[in-house]
Amino acid sequence: MNTRTITNLLLVGIALSILALLPKLSGFHLPGNQQDYQPAQPIAFSHRLHAGELSVQCLYCHSGAERSRHAGIPSTSVCMNCHRFVTTTFGAVRAEDELAQKEKRDPRRIVSPEIQKIYDAMALDASMNPDRSKSIKPVSWTRIHNLPDFVYFDHRRHVNVGVECQRCHGPVETMERVTQVTDLSMGFCVNCHRDATKNGLNGKTVSASIDCAGCHY
Repeated sequence: MNTRTITNLLLVGIALSILALLPKLSGFHLPGNQQDYQPAQPIAFSHRLHAGELSVQCLYCHSGAERSRHAGIPSTSVCMNCHRFVTTTFGAVRAEDELAQKEKRDPRRIVSPEIQKIYDAMALDASMNPDRSKSIKPVSWTRIHNLPDFVYFDHRRHVNVGVECQRCHGPVETMERVTQVTDLSMGFCVNCHRDATKNGLNGKTVSASIDCAGCHY
């Protein structure tokens, strides 16, 4: 047995040992796998509250998902559709009302620190008018779900045939801080396509491609 053969056998043995150990290494991910990624955001937006308790539909904020490749991040103007009027939690408003009654005065306007960040981003003053001393600054959200540049994914194709957001993003309506639940690997996508083709989707027959060119142009 020559040196090259011995070296190759050793490399194969090492590779197999590593593969055998991978399942035992808690939290280990292959490069590009961001499963369990849960970054802090510049505003502590609670999907549990908005999508869960208040039943705000995903497409209300991520409207691009049904007409574009990208779901998109809502602009602060979308946030202001509600938060022009909702400035803090109901509990904080009620506590201020009760205190105002005891002190025999009008309730003060209470703004939570996180909602104040929306007003600051839009350069608004306490009366919800533009504050000329401030400048508008978009909120720098941290993207959580990323795919490699060589992968083509189109949200509208999936949303418009009835694929639920949770299929890829997990139960976001239960998340205080959004976490990447699935690994978004090629295997995950291919298995989903195979299952949809075999069993249908929402009672409809579909033919989900597993051709390489479907995702890799």
